[in-house]
Amino acid sequence: MVARVPRDVAWDHGRVQPPRLVRRLAGIITALVVGLVVGLLAALPAAAHGAVPEDPPDAGAILLRWEVEPALALALLATAVFWWRLLASVDRAHAENPVPARQRWAFFGGLAAIAVALLSGVARYDTTLFSVHMVQHLLLTLVAPPLIVLGAPITQVLRASSPETRRRVLLPILHSRVVKVLTHPIVAWLVFTAVMWGSHFSPLFDRSLEDRLVHDLEHGLFLASGLLFWGPLVAVDPAPGRMGYPARIGYVFLQMPQNSFLAIAILFAANPLYPHYVTLGAPYGIDALSDQRLAAGIMWFFGDVIFLVATLAVLAGWMRAEERSTAAADRRVDAERAALRDREAALLQLESTEAADQAGSGVSSRDR
Repeated sequence: MVARVPRDVAWDHGRVQPPRLVRRLAGIITALVVGLVVGLLAALPAAAHGAVPEDPPDAGAILLRWEVEPALALALLATAVFWWRLLASVDRAHAENPVPARQRWAFFGGLAAIAVALLSGVARYDTTLFSVHMVQHLLLTLVAPPLIVLGAPITQVLRASSPETRRRVLLPILHSRVVKVLTHPIVAWLVFTAVMWGSHFSPLFDRSLEDRLVHDLEHGLFLASGLLFWGPLVAVDPAPGRMGYPARIGYVFLQMPQNSFLAIAILFAANPLYPHYVTLGAPYGIDALSDQRLAAGIMWFFGDVIFLVATLAVLAGWMRAEERSTAAADRRVDAERAALRDREAALLQLESTEAADQAGSGVSSRDR
């Protein structure tokens, strides 16, 4: 799973033509304006947050009853278009080394996971059933972030940027102390753990069920902490202090007991943890405590499965890296042996030539 920054992403200091720089600055300003508008739209209060849908959350309702929020849909669409144009720019600039298909589509898969979590029937029932809400949280922390990180977005931005932009803007940000601290594996692991425990065992969770803005902020917190956590594990973007394979296996494997303990704490709670769900009674025939236990089971099973799959994926990557290392070592040994054989052949040829010369010299002396 390790990928290095390609050679064409050099930290060079070449000059850039003004028109190209102007176009890039215009694109950055446009993206900032769009982001600001989307953020303002997302901050607008929504009415009837937490209303109970009449129809039960069956497969049809979850998969087909999408409720498109214009602000969020616009943000996801703008991000998808930006990603497509960014990769097209990378492919044009580096035709000999285009973006791998797995990175291209992994990022789109992450955006799709966010859309399912926040626009599909999952979002329609998240304030009605804690179990559905838990599915939403898993999508935002354990599905969308690793897919986005697998797309190597930092690497693609670096490859698409001009040398001047990399030197003056991007690299100073990536090398800043704040980024180094936040992306440190220990910090990322602790932040992710703190967000998971703090959100589920604090007034924030229940407040988010009543307040749309707080709910949106909670979603952003889940997604951001997930990106921080999965970044050092997937390790396809340049980062200081990259972990080796053994450390990465321990990094992800230790999340399994943390996830299990959190699920167990929710599962064996004697009373419902969130008053909001209690006030709804027993929608669709399931009371708040039973629904809470179902949510804990979903977290426990699917969370541990995802962490286990990630552990196995890192292990498989380690084995492939060892195979590549062994093959490279074999090639070096073969090359050294071939060079040695060539030197031996050249030495034998030289010795035979010298012997022939000496023999010829002896014959000439006798003739005289």
